[in-house]
Formats: sequence, C-alpha cells, structure tokens
Amino acid sequence: MTTVDWPTVSKQFSQVAGELEQETVSSVESLEQFRIKYLGTKSIFKDLSAYLKELPAENRKEAGMMLNRLKVQAETLFQNFQQQFEVVSTTKKNEIDLTAPGYPFELGSRHPISIVMNQIIDIFKRIGFTIAEDREIEDDWHNFTALNTPDDHPARDMQDTFYIKNSIQYLLRTHTSPVQARVMTRDKPPIRIIAPGRVYRNETVSARSHCQFHQVEGLYIDEGVSFADMKQTLLYYAREQYGPNVKIRLRPSFFPFTEPSAEMDVYYGLADETAHRITKGTGWLEILGCGMVDPAVLINCGIDPEKYSGFAFGMGIERQVLLKYNVPDIRMLFENDVRFLRQFRSI
Repeated sequence: MTTVDWPTVSKQFSQVAGELEQETVSSVESLEQFRIKYLGTKSIFKDLSAYLKELPAENRKEAGMMLNRLKVQAETLFQNFQQQFEVVSTTKKNEIDLTAPGYPFELGSRHPISIVMNQIIDIFKRIGFTIAEDREIEDDWHNFTALNTPDDHPARDMQDTFYIKNSIQYLLRTHTSPVQARVMTRDKPPIRIIAPGRVYRNETVSARSHCQFHQVEGLYIDEGVSFADMKQTLLYYAREQYGPNVKIRLRPSFFPFTEPSAEMDVYYGLADETAHRITKGTGWLEILGCGMVDPAVLINCGIDPEKYSGFAFGMGIERQVLLKYNVPDIRMLFENDVRFLRQFRSI
C-alpha cells in the first residue's frame, strides 16, 4: 500500500528544479554548501529517492528519470561553478600590483680569470694579434711532436699529462701551444695570433698550483722577425698591464719549441713581507716564458725556416690574478664561492 501519491512527488521535483535554477556561488564556502546540499551523502536527492519505492508502479519510471535529470543538472552546475571560481581565483592571483615595490635583481660579475684574460687579449689586439681557439682534447702530435718534443724527449717529463682513458694518443692539452701548431699547419705566414684557453696538468692541488689553469700564448711569424721584436712586444705588454714605469728583465731558459728561450720577469718590489715571499726575496717575479720559434717546429708545420722566423710566448693567467687582486690561494678561483666572486662586481 503506497503512502505517497505521484502529484505530491512531482511537485517536490519541480520545486528542486526551480531551486537549482536560482542557485549562485560567490565564495569557496557557498560552493561547498552547494555540494553538500545537492551532491553530499545526505543531499536533498536522498529523500526524493526514498519516495520512489512508495509510488505506484506506473509512476516509478517517470519519477526515476526526473530524479536522474535533476542529479545531472546539479553535477553540471557544480562543475560550472567550480570552474568559474577557479578562473576568478587564478586571475586575482596573477594580477600585478603596479604600486608594489619591485623585487631587486642581484647583479652578477665576471670571474677574475675572465677579467684578466680579457685585459691581456685587448692589449695584444691593439697591436694586430688575432684570437685563435681550438680543442681541449688534443692528439699527441700537435701537443708534443710538432712542437719539437718527440716520444723520447726528456722535456716530456716537465709536463705531467692527463691521457684519455685507454689511449696514449689523445690527451687533455698541457698548454695552448697546440693551437699554434694547428694554425701554422693550416695557414701561411704572416701569422700573428694569441691563443687563450684552459689547460690541464697532473699536478698536486695546493695554494700555488692546480691541475687545471688558464694560459694565453702568442705567436708571430713573418720574414725578418727578430729577438728585438719579441722584447719590444713584451715590454709594450708589461707597460700596458702593470704601468708605464714597470721594469722587466729576460733570463735565459729552455723550452723545446723555442731557441733561444727566455723567461720574462717584472719587478714586483720588496715593500712588504708578501712581496718577499712571492719573489723569494729578489723583488722580481716571473710572468711568462718566451723565445724564438725553433726551426724544427717550423719544418714540422710546413713553414720554410730559411724564409721565415718568429717568436712565441706564453703566460699563466692565475698567477697574474693572484698578484693583481692579492688573492692568497689559487683554489679560491675554482670554488665558485659567491662571497669571493662578489668582490669583482664593480670591476
């Protein structure tokens, strides 16, 4: 025996449909209230569902269809309200407050090695030198043999080399001189280049040395190039880098790819204890090696030594950085400590 008639249930369905058409959402709280009322476990549809089994059999199908339409309408409305509210929230979140103070952008700085290397490059570019760069993984011929250092040459012991694993032919270059060898085998004189770059040697890392460092090497080959030309070029560099009153001296030395060879010192002075320590009490500090290109090197690279002559030089960047900025430990240049690097922001 039924206790609920169809007209009463139909009227309640129509009332719920009218309420759904009037529903609005203006906040997170009202959205949640809508969900509880129409989609929660104790929603308004739970009571309407209970009427179905009390209706006459001929009305149950129509009532069930109406109930399902109301549920779908409620779910659709909830999704629409939710989407609209998320769009509004995102828009508000992305709004730019033009009155708010701007966030400060911290300026970076060039690395001190880059600063000094660029200074050296600029100095030599003023007198006609061009930049030449090449690979850091070199073959044995360009790194040693072409530069008058064959397999059995004792000068190879002067440079502890990093060889590529399972290879005796390829290595990490020990100097930037291979760049000079490649240029000489590729181009014809006159040649006037500087070769800046990173090099590697298997050395113990300490306050004064590192297994990786940077060099700038120079090469000038033409007809009639003399030792005096080399001296004047290096004097010009020293005056531009250290001041017009700087003193230099050239001391005899040995390099397998130059003959005669020399080392150039600048007078650092003996003003304090640091100067005594750095110069070992002499006041002079070595900054580069140089010499006239050995005729054997020219022959190896396909240049006629009877017609052409030239000079070469090479200097380490890290030592000049230590001196220029009074850095006590070379390892500080490779640690990327921002507290250290910030000091060079204004340079």
